[in-house]
Amino acid sequence: MYRGPTTSKGPSTPAHIYQQPPRLLIVHVTLPSWADVCSNLCEALQNFFSLACSLMGPSRMSLFSLYVVQNQHECILPFVQVKGNFARLKTCISELRMVQREGCFRPQNTSLKLAVEDGLQQFKQYSRHMNTSAALTYTSLEITVLTSQPGKEVVKQLEEGLKNIDLGRVRRLQVVEITKGVLECMDSAFPVEELSNDESSSLGIDIDLQTIDNDTVSMEIFFKAWLHNSGTDQEHIHLLFSSGCFSNFSRARDNPLCLKCDLQERLLSPSLLPGTADGSLRMDDPKGDFSTIYQMASQSSASPYKLQVVKALKFSGVCESLMYGLPFILRPTSCWQLDWDELETNQQHFHALCHSLLKREWLLLAKGEPLSLGQSQRAPASTFYVIMPSPSLTLLVKAVATRELMLPSLFPLLPEDPPDDSLKTVESILDSLELEPTYNPLQVWSHLYSHLSSTLAKPQGRLQSSRESRTLRKAGQLQANRVRATVAPLPVTPAPGRAPKMPAAQKAPWEGFLLPSNEEEEEEYP
Repeated sequence: MYRGPTTSKGPSTPAHIYQQPPRLLIVHVTLPSWADVCSNLCEALQNFFSLACSLMGPSRMSLFSLYVVQNQHECILPFVQVKGNFARLKTCISELRMVQREGCFRPQNTSLKLAVEDGLQQFKQYSRHMNTSAALTYTSLEITVLTSQPGKEVVKQLEEGLKNIDLGRVRRLQVVEITKGVLECMDSAFPVEELSNDESSSLGIDIDLQTIDNDTVSMEIFFKAWLHNSGTDQEHIHLLFSSGCFSNFSRARDNPLCLKCDLQERLLSPSLLPGTADGSLRMDDPKGDFSTIYQMASQSSASPYKLQVVKALKFSGVCESLMYGLPFILRPTSCWQLDWDELETNQQHFHALCHSLLKREWLLLAKGEPLSLGQSQRAPASTFYVIMPSPSLTLLVKAVATRELMLPSLFPLLPEDPPDDSLKTVESILDSLELEPTYNPLQVWSHLYSHLSSTLAKPQGRLQSSRESRTLRKAGQLQANRVRATVAPLPVTPAPGRAPKMPAAQKAPWEGFLLPSNEEEEEEYP
């Protein structure tokens, strides 16, 4: 659970549910393991960015930068907006594929530290050139170090190197170790060792360690977590149990229960992606078929969205055909503004609710409370939801039909005995099918990544084509799309007997750094 920066913060502004912090990915290349990691990592990155760049509606990822640390650190992608930049991200991934896979080199212990410092410097430089509203959004940075080295050693190396560095704008520093073993729990990051009080205060931030398996699917899962809302400034949902729910218990009537929850998507809607079966439904359109609960919880407001529990239902008493829309997950909130005692009590009550609902085989029926609108506007119709427990510490939420939405469904009951010939034919066909005890979506794919990549690779109109032509004319060589750091990189110590490499930024600090703009010509910064 993220515990927030160690420095004091002022009053928080409720964040949009899509908002994500800028991200810096540092790929720590070590031989010979890089040869086994490279292809899986590059494929996972390309698949992930084909999704992230294709999602309609508000951008889920803001800024992204990529560094490679081998015998020295190198920025192969300065901070760019993710949305609308798939071609540039793909070029960056192509450069990552060409990083040395064989041979030997003398690694420098300071390279990782310098990459973190340089990335933080790049982030500050980028933020200074943003307008006021964007600068308020880009207040903190998440740094991920991806390595095949033993994670504990990398954490110790960073702890030692960053002791005297100001990490006030680093929201989270994470080391991800790529292993060949069984994938461990993806949801929980754990500290490696307890730091002494002096070390903790000098570093100013905890370093998390996480492990992932060396395969494309595991890496995709890790990167897709970046699409989740990670804001902890405010809880998203208040699940209310009014006194009317506890008419038999006087104590409960006096102290109705309020569970503070965070809302999480269970899956990406196909209607957010172009060219899919449901692509005609625009989810960024307020009139689109988007779950009301997500719309309400995502709006900036002074208070969280409220779900009022109306009654309990038996598992067997709810027909699945009455549920509609996307499923969402409720989990105990991790809002940093709540004190630890309240967070712990809230989680314990949430745990008790999940346990009791499973034991009783109950569901909850809840009513979404409409947001308070201006006097000139009418309050929207209420939406009802069913809340289902699971063996994990989560609740599943789905919208459920009301009387106004129902259509006639007069279907005859199933006759007891079908004809023998038909029964034998169908039974024979069913016996020939492979039977799986559970459905595993990771074993079913629809070639969506290749479809999205090919769609994004197509020129998007005359303006983009003219920009690409001008870029190629400026470069005049095969390395036309080679990106360069936006500020001079930190110095590195050259290998013995080797001349130091001239920083590209000394030639043209802002060349190749294209900020999103509606103008036809790119804007140059001094």
